Amino acid sequence: MRTFLAVVREGSFTAAAERLETDKARVSRIVSRMEAKLGARLLNRSTRHLSVTEVGRDYFERVSSILAAAEAAEFAVAQRTQEPKGRLKVTAGAEFGTMQVDGWIAEFLRKWPKVTVEVSYTNRLVDIIHEGVDVAVRIGPLQDSELSARKLGELTYGLYASPEYLGSVTGVRTVEDLKRHHLIMHAPRGRPTWTLVNGEKTEKVWQAPRCSVNNTIAARNLALSGLGIAQLPGFMAEPYVVDGALVRVLPAWACIPVPVHAVFASTRYMDPKVRGFVDLCRDAFKANIECFS
Repeated sequence: MRTFLAVVREGSFTAAAERLETDKARVSRIVSRMEAKLGARLLNRSTRHLSVTEVGRDYFERVSSILAAAEAAEFAVAQRTQEPKGRLKVTAGAEFGTMQVDGWIAEFLRKWPKVTVEVSYTNRLVDIIHEGVDVAVRIGPLQDSELSARKLGELTYGLYASPEYLGSVTGVRTVEDLKRHHLIMHAPRGRPTWTLVNGEKTEKVWQAPRCSVNNTIAARNLALSGLGIAQLPGFMAEPYVVDGALVRVLPAWACIPVPVHAVFASTRYMDPKVRGFVDLCRDAFKANIECFS
């Protein structure tokens, strides 16, 4: 089948033989045996011209599909069984990168010693195609694009404060009570807002904060210092709850979960190192983050 495709694509037995790195006589014999087996003429031959018969054109199309499927199957198996190696270029947001992706990369490097990693943590939206990035870990809804993505999970958020702060003020029993408290709000741009949900109920908190920050690490640190109530992701705050350094405020109310994706170039078959890293990220997310949901 491959020989027949080469003859049709190259337009001659001689050119097909060169492409297949064999001799013209062998190519001719293969095509003749194929025609004898099928009981049909696939090619019209003359000393100066070679053309494909109607049956030959139909056979060419079907054979092309068959061989493409066979090669795709072989390639897919090879990609899954081949050991990841080479350079992997990764990007993620600065906060989430240092809090989580660092650990994922360390685990990946321990697992696959033939891989090297180049990582860039930045809060700008990286053009992974033009900047040659293999995998981007992104938080929040994805923009429509030709890129492929695999959802790793969701970040869940809650309201937290230190026992010292809560011991010095009146209690927080309703969302309305938040108006009487010092709030530490994450507001990288625009007006600070919290959207809280409790079942089918939704409440928005539009309040001037005691302190406005542009990253959650700062919000956590200020909450630990007893300066007010902060909205924090569960994986960041819950370990401090266990230690008694933070307390969940209004536990029945939660902030809208935020999706996290691994984004990569839209290709039909993933490079083994990309597939290996994305799979590891998904498993690590389930093990290290979803347990705090």
